[in-house]
Amino acid sequence: MNNIFKFDLPNELISQYPLKEREKAKLMVVNRKNGKIIHDLFENIDKYMSEEDVLVLNNTKVIPARLLCRKETGGKIEIFLLKKIDRNIWNVLIRGKGKIGQKFYKEDIAGKIIERKADGSFIVEFNVEDENEIEKYGEVPLPPYIKRKPEEIDKIYYQTVYAEKEGSIAAPTAGLHFTKQLLEKIQKKGVEVVFITLHMGWYSIKVFKEDNTEKNVSTEFFEISQQTAEILNKSKKREKNIIAVGTGTVRCLESSVENGIIIAKKGITELFIKPGYEFKFVNKLITNFHLPNSTHLYLVCALGGIKLIENAYKLAIEKKYKFYSYGDSMFII
Repeated sequence: MNNIFKFDLPNELISQYPLKEREKAKLMVVNRKNGKIIHDLFENIDKYMSEEDVLVLNNTKVIPARLLCRKETGGKIEIFLLKKIDRNIWNVLIRGKGKIGQKFYKEDIAGKIIERKADGSFIVEFNVEDENEIEKYGEVPLPPYIKRKPEEIDKIYYQTVYAEKEGSIAAPTAGLHFTKQLLEKIQKKGVEVVFITLHMGWYSIKVFKEDNTEKNVSTEFFEISQQTAEILNKSKKREKNIIAVGTGTVRCLESSVENGIIIAKKGITELFIKPGYEFKFVNKLITNFHLPNSTHLYLVCALGGIKLIENAYKLAIEKKYKFYSYGDSMFII
Protein backbone atom coordinates (compact mmCIF):
# COMPACT_ATOMS: atom_id res chain seq x y z
CA MET A 1 0.00 0.00 0.00
CA ASN A 2 1.22 3.48 -0.78
CA ASN A 3 1.80 5.80 2.14
CA ILE A 4 -0.98 8.22 2.92
CA PHE A 5 0.31 11.63 1.89
CA LYS A 6 3.22 13.32 3.61
CA PHE A 7 3.38 17.00 4.42
CA ASP A 8 5.78 19.46 5.99
CA LEU A 9 4.22 21.04 9.04
CA PRO A 10 5.77 24.13 10.63
CA ASN A 11 6.41 23.53 14.33
CA GLU A 12 4.29 26.53 15.28
CA LEU A 13 1.21 24.75 13.91
CA ILE A 14 1.60 21.85 16.35
CA SER A 15 -0.57 23.00 19.21
CA GLN A 16 1.23 22.75 22.57
CA TYR A 17 -1.61 23.97 24.78
CA PRO A 18 -5.39 23.70 24.68
CA LEU A 19 -7.71 26.64 24.13
CA LYS A 20 -9.31 27.62 27.42
CA GLU A 21 -12.52 28.13 25.47
CA ARG A 22 -12.72 24.73 23.80
CA GLU A 23 -15.37 25.72 21.30
CA LYS A 24 -13.26 28.58 19.86
CA ALA A 25 -11.17 26.16 17.79
CA LYS A 26 -11.17 26.68 14.05
CA LEU A 27 -13.50 24.43 12.07
CA MET A 28 -12.95 23.31 8.49
CA VAL A 29 -16.09 21.90 6.86
CA VAL A 30 -15.26 19.58 3.94
CA ASN A 31 -18.07 18.63 1.58
CA ARG A 32 -17.45 15.25 -0.06
CA LYS A 33 -20.13 15.72 -2.70
CA ASN A 34 -18.99 18.98 -4.26
CA GLY A 35 -15.47 19.37 -2.87
CA LYS A 36 -16.24 22.74 -1.27
CA ILE A 37 -14.40 23.78 1.88
CA ILE A 38 -15.80 26.25 4.42
CA HIS A 39 -13.86 27.92 7.24
CA ASP A 40 -15.67 28.58 10.52
CA LEU A 41 -15.38 28.16 14.29
CA PHE A 42 -16.30 25.01 16.15
CA GLU A 43 -18.86 26.89 18.25
CA ASN A 44 -20.90 27.20 15.03
CA ILE A 45 -20.83 23.52 14.11
CA ASP A 46 -24.56 23.23 14.83
CA LYS A 47 -25.13 25.30 11.63
CA TYR A 48 -24.09 22.22 9.67
CA MET A 49 -26.42 19.84 11.51
CA SER A 50 -30.17 19.25 11.53
CA GLU A 51 -32.84 16.87 12.81
CA GLU A 52 -31.67 14.55 10.03
CA ASP A 53 -28.45 13.87 11.96
CA VAL A 54 -27.43 11.65 14.86
CA LEU A 55 -24.27 12.61 16.78
CA VAL A 56 -22.26 9.70 18.22
CA LEU A 57 -19.79 10.52 21.02
CA ASN A 58 -17.15 8.36 22.70
CA ASN A 59 -17.47 8.64 26.50
CA THR A 60 -14.14 6.99 27.31
CA LYS A 61 -12.03 8.63 30.03
CA VAL A 62 -8.24 9.03 29.93
CA ILE A 63 -6.27 7.36 32.71
CA PRO A 64 -2.99 8.82 34.07
CA ALA A 65 -0.94 6.37 32.02
CA ARG A 66 2.53 7.98 31.97
CA LEU A 67 4.98 6.88 34.69
CA LEU A 68 8.35 8.61 35.01
CA CYS A 69 10.53 6.05 36.77
CA ARG A 70 14.15 5.38 37.68
CA LYS A 71 16.20 2.27 36.97
CA GLU A 72 18.25 0.35 39.54
CA THR A 73 21.28 2.07 38.04
CA GLY A 74 19.72 5.48 38.73
CA GLY A 75 18.95 6.35 35.12
CA LYS A 76 15.53 7.54 33.98
CA ILE A 77 12.98 5.40 32.19
CA GLU A 78 9.49 6.32 31.01
CA ILE A 79 6.71 3.73 31.24
CA PHE A 80 3.56 4.28 29.22
CA LEU A 81 0.66 2.06 30.31
CA LEU A 82 -1.16 0.53 27.34
CA LYS A 83 -3.42 -2.22 28.64
CA LYS A 84 -3.96 -4.07 31.91
CA ILE A 85 -3.39 -7.81 31.44
CA ASP A 86 -4.04 -8.82 35.05
CA ARG A 87 -4.30 -7.14 38.45
CA ASN A 88 -0.63 -6.09 38.52
CA ILE A 89 0.55 -6.96 35.00
CA TRP A 90 0.44 -4.41 32.18
CA ASN A 91 1.31 -4.17 28.52
CA VAL A 92 3.42 -0.99 28.22
CA LEU A 93 5.56 1.11 25.94
CA ILE A 94 9.00 2.09 27.22
CA ARG A 95 10.91 5.24 26.34
CA GLY A 96 14.54 4.50 27.04
CA LYS A 97 16.32 1.15 26.83
CA GLY A 98 14.30 -1.74 28.21
CA LYS A 99 15.42 -5.35 28.60
CA ILE A 100 14.03 -8.51 30.15
CA GLY A 101 14.58 -8.63 33.92
CA GLN A 102 15.19 -4.89 34.24
CA LYS A 103 13.67 -3.31 37.36
CA PHE A 104 12.40 0.23 37.79
CA TYR A 105 10.91 2.29 40.60
CA LYS A 106 8.40 5.09 41.18
CA GLU A 107 8.04 6.19 44.79
CA ASP A 108 6.34 3.26 46.59
CA ILE A 109 5.96 0.98 43.58
CA ALA A 110 8.44 -1.18 41.71
CA GLY A 111 8.19 -2.92 38.38
CA LYS A 112 10.03 -5.55 36.40
CA ILE A 113 10.13 -6.16 32.64
CA ILE A 114 9.14 -9.78 32.04
CA GLU A 115 8.60 -9.94 28.28
CA ARG A 116 9.23 -8.05 25.04
CA LYS A 117 6.50 -8.41 22.42
CA ALA A 118 6.92 -8.61 18.66
CA ASP A 119 5.25 -5.21 18.20
CA GLY A 120 7.93 -3.48 20.30
CA SER A 121 5.88 -3.15 23.48
CA PHE A 122 6.68 -4.86 26.79
CA ILE A 123 4.95 -6.82 29.54
CA VAL A 124 5.79 -5.61 33.04
CA GLU A 125 4.85 -6.82 36.51
CA PHE A 126 4.31 -4.38 39.38
CA ASN A 127 4.65 -5.16 43.09
CA VAL A 128 1.23 -3.83 44.09
CA GLU A 129 -1.68 -5.27 46.00
CA ASP A 130 -4.14 -2.60 44.90
CA GLU A 131 -4.38 -2.35 41.11
CA ASN A 132 -5.40 1.33 41.37
CA GLU A 133 -2.08 2.09 43.09
CA ILE A 134 -0.25 2.11 39.74
CA GLU A 135 -2.40 4.80 38.16
CA LYS A 136 -2.15 6.95 41.32
CA TYR A 137 1.45 7.76 40.44
CA GLY A 138 0.80 8.39 36.76
CA GLU A 139 0.62 11.61 34.77
CA VAL A 140 -1.61 12.71 31.93
CA PRO A 141 -0.28 10.79 28.89
CA LEU A 142 0.35 13.68 26.54
CA PRO A 143 1.53 12.58 23.09
CA PRO A 144 5.24 12.99 22.21
CA TYR A 145 4.70 15.94 19.83
CA ILE A 146 3.60 18.07 22.82
CA LYS A 147 7.05 19.14 23.95
CA ARG A 148 6.40 19.88 27.60
CA LYS A 149 5.57 18.14 30.83
CA PRO A 150 1.91 17.61 31.76
CA GLU A 151 0.43 20.48 33.77
CA GLU A 152 -2.71 20.95 35.87
CA ILE A 153 -4.51 22.38 32.84
CA ASP A 154 -4.15 19.03 31.06
CA LYS A 155 -6.13 17.21 33.74
CA ILE A 156 -9.14 19.24 32.58
CA TYR A 157 -8.57 19.85 28.89
CA TYR A 158 -7.08 16.49 27.85
CA GLN A 159 -10.49 15.02 28.65
CA THR A 160 -13.88 15.50 27.03
CA VAL A 161 -16.63 17.16 29.06
CA TYR A 162 -18.66 13.94 28.76
CA ALA A 163 -15.84 11.51 29.72
CA GLU A 164 -17.24 8.79 31.95
CA LYS A 165 -15.68 5.33 31.60
CA GLU A 166 -11.98 5.03 32.47
CA GLY A 167 -9.68 3.12 30.16
CA SER A 168 -8.02 5.30 27.48
CA ILE A 169 -4.33 6.09 27.21
CA ALA A 170 -5.05 8.85 24.69
CA ALA A 171 -7.88 11.34 24.55
CA PRO A 172 -10.56 11.00 21.86
CA THR A 173 -9.40 14.41 20.70
CA ALA A 174 -12.17 15.12 18.18
CA GLY A 175 -14.50 15.52 21.14
CA LEU A 176 -12.32 17.95 23.10
CA HIS A 177 -13.97 20.93 21.38
CA PHE A 178 -17.48 20.28 22.71
CA THR A 179 -18.88 22.07 25.74
CA LYS A 180 -22.04 21.11 27.57
CA GLN A 181 -23.67 24.30 26.30
CA LEU A 182 -22.79 23.49 22.70
CA LEU A 183 -24.18 19.98 23.03
CA GLU A 184 -27.42 21.44 24.41
CA LYS A 185 -27.62 23.81 21.44
CA ILE A 186 -27.10 20.90 19.05
CA GLN A 187 -29.85 18.88 20.72
CA LYS A 188 -32.25 21.82 20.53
CA LYS A 189 -31.88 21.65 16.74
CA GLY A 190 -33.34 18.15 16.89
CA VAL A 191 -30.04 16.28 16.60
CA GLU A 192 -30.09 13.08 18.64
CA VAL A 193 -26.95 12.54 20.74
CA VAL A 194 -25.86 9.04 21.75
CA PHE A 195 -22.76 7.54 23.38
CA ILE A 196 -20.51 4.58 22.74
CA THR A 197 -17.31 3.60 24.53
CA LEU A 198 -14.01 2.83 22.84
CA HIS A 199 -10.89 2.90 24.97
CA MET A 200 -8.17 4.55 22.91
CA GLY A 201 -5.06 2.37 22.92
CA TRP A 202 -1.78 2.08 21.05
CA TYR A 203 -3.66 2.00 17.75
CA SER A 204 -4.56 5.62 18.43
CA ILE A 205 -0.95 6.78 18.46
CA LYS A 206 0.44 4.41 15.81
CA VAL A 207 2.19 5.77 12.74
CA PHE A 208 2.93 3.23 10.01
CA LYS A 209 6.33 2.82 8.43
CA GLU A 210 6.72 1.74 4.83
CA ASP A 211 7.65 -1.82 5.74
CA ASN A 212 4.90 -2.50 8.29
CA THR A 213 1.80 -0.72 7.02
CA GLU A 214 -0.60 -3.43 8.08
CA LYS A 215 1.47 -5.46 10.55
CA ASN A 216 0.76 -5.45 14.27
CA VAL A 217 -2.44 -3.39 14.10
CA SER A 218 -3.29 -3.28 17.78
CA THR A 219 -6.68 -3.95 19.34
CA GLU A 220 -9.01 -1.67 21.28
CA PHE A 221 -11.91 -2.46 23.61
CA PHE A 222 -15.35 -1.07 22.78
CA GLU A 223 -18.90 -1.25 24.06
CA ILE A 224 -22.27 -0.33 22.56
CA SER A 225 -25.36 -0.40 24.77
CA GLN A 226 -28.70 -1.83 23.70
CA GLN A 227 -30.27 1.62 23.95
CA THR A 228 -27.65 3.22 21.69
CA ALA A 229 -27.90 0.38 19.17
CA GLU A 230 -31.69 0.73 18.98
CA ILE A 231 -31.52 4.50 18.45
CA LEU A 232 -28.87 4.17 15.75
CA ASN A 233 -30.70 1.41 13.89
CA LYS A 234 -34.00 3.33 13.91
CA SER A 235 -32.18 6.45 12.71
CA LYS A 236 -30.42 4.62 9.91
CA LYS A 237 -33.73 3.07 8.81
CA ARG A 238 -35.11 6.61 8.53
CA GLU A 239 -32.07 7.50 6.41
CA LYS A 240 -30.63 9.89 8.97
CA ASN A 241 -26.95 10.80 8.83
CA ILE A 242 -24.68 9.14 11.37
CA ILE A 243 -22.04 11.64 12.52
CA ALA A 244 -19.14 9.92 14.28
CA VAL A 245 -17.06 12.14 16.57
CA GLY A 246 -13.56 10.78 16.20
CA THR A 247 -11.92 7.94 14.33
CA GLY A 248 -12.29 5.67 17.35
CA THR A 249 -16.05 6.09 17.21
CA VAL A 250 -15.97 5.13 13.54
CA ARG A 251 -14.02 1.93 14.31
CA CYS A 252 -16.45 1.07 17.09
CA LEU A 253 -19.55 1.50 14.94
CA GLU A 254 -18.17 -0.14 11.82
CA SER A 255 -16.94 -3.11 13.88
CA SER A 256 -20.44 -3.64 15.26
CA VAL A 257 -22.42 -3.84 12.01
CA GLU A 258 -23.95 -7.20 11.11
CA ASN A 259 -26.32 -7.50 8.17
CA GLY A 260 -26.69 -3.73 8.02
CA ILE A 261 -27.55 -3.12 11.68
CA ILE A 262 -25.59 -2.17 14.79
CA ILE A 263 -25.35 -4.98 17.33
CA ALA A 264 -25.19 -4.08 21.04
CA LYS A 265 -22.03 -5.71 22.33
CA LYS A 266 -18.77 -5.54 24.24
CA GLY A 267 -15.77 -6.57 22.25
CA ILE A 268 -12.34 -5.98 20.79
CA THR A 269 -11.78 -4.35 17.42
CA GLU A 270 -8.74 -4.72 15.21
CA LEU A 271 -10.44 -3.12 12.22
CA PHE A 272 -8.04 -1.09 10.06
CA ILE A 273 -9.96 1.32 7.83
CA LYS A 274 -8.07 2.48 4.76
CA PRO A 275 -8.96 3.94 1.35
CA GLY A 276 -11.19 1.51 -0.52
CA TYR A 277 -13.12 0.54 2.60
CA GLU A 278 -16.91 0.58 2.14
CA PHE A 279 -18.54 2.27 5.12
CA LYS A 280 -21.55 0.36 6.41
CA PHE A 281 -22.98 2.87 8.86
CA VAL A 282 -21.04 6.13 9.28
CA ASN A 283 -21.36 8.84 6.63
CA LYS A 284 -20.13 11.99 8.41
CA LEU A 285 -17.10 12.56 10.62
CA ILE A 286 -15.82 15.15 13.07
CA THR A 287 -12.07 14.81 13.53
CA ASN A 288 -8.84 16.70 14.16
CA PHE A 289 -5.84 17.11 11.84
CA HIS A 290 -3.58 14.07 12.04
CA LEU A 291 -0.01 12.87 11.62
CA PRO A 292 1.14 11.75 8.15
CA ASN A 293 0.74 8.00 7.61
CA SER A 294 -1.13 7.54 10.88
CA THR A 295 -4.05 5.17 11.37
CA HIS A 296 -6.28 8.22 11.85
CA LEU A 297 -5.32 9.71 8.51
CA TYR A 298 -5.87 6.43 6.67
CA LEU A 299 -9.42 6.37 8.02
CA VAL A 300 -10.09 10.03 7.23
CA CYS A 301 -8.89 9.50 3.66
CA ALA A 302 -11.09 6.41 3.36
CA LEU A 303 -14.16 8.54 4.05
CA GLY A 304 -13.19 11.83 2.40
CA GLY A 305 -10.99 10.60 -0.42
CA ILE A 306 -7.21 11.01 -0.56
CA LYS A 307 -7.18 13.90 -3.03
CA LEU A 308 -9.84 15.97 -1.25
CA ILE A 309 -8.30 15.45 2.19
CA GLU A 310 -4.81 16.20 0.89
CA ASN A 311 -6.10 19.46 -0.57
CA ALA A 312 -7.84 20.25 2.72
CA TYR A 313 -4.60 19.69 4.65
CA LYS A 314 -2.64 21.95 2.31
CA LEU A 315 -5.25 24.63 2.85
CA ALA A 316 -5.16 24.08 6.61
CA ILE A 317 -1.42 24.71 6.65
CA GLU A 318 -1.85 27.79 4.46
CA LYS A 319 -4.60 29.13 6.76
CA LYS A 320 -2.53 28.29 9.85
CA TYR A 321 -4.88 25.77 11.42
CA LYS A 322 -3.45 24.08 14.51
CA PHE A 323 -2.73 20.35 14.23
CA TYR A 324 -2.93 17.21 16.35
CA SER A 325 -4.40 16.59 19.80
CA TYR A 326 -4.93 20.17 20.99
CA GLY A 327 -5.43 21.47 17.46
CA ASP A 328 -8.37 22.55 15.32
CA SER A 329 -11.22 20.54 13.84
CA MET A 330 -12.50 19.16 10.55
CA PHE A 331 -16.11 18.18 9.78
CA ILE A 332 -16.44 15.88 6.76
CA ILE A 333 -20.00 15.99 5.46
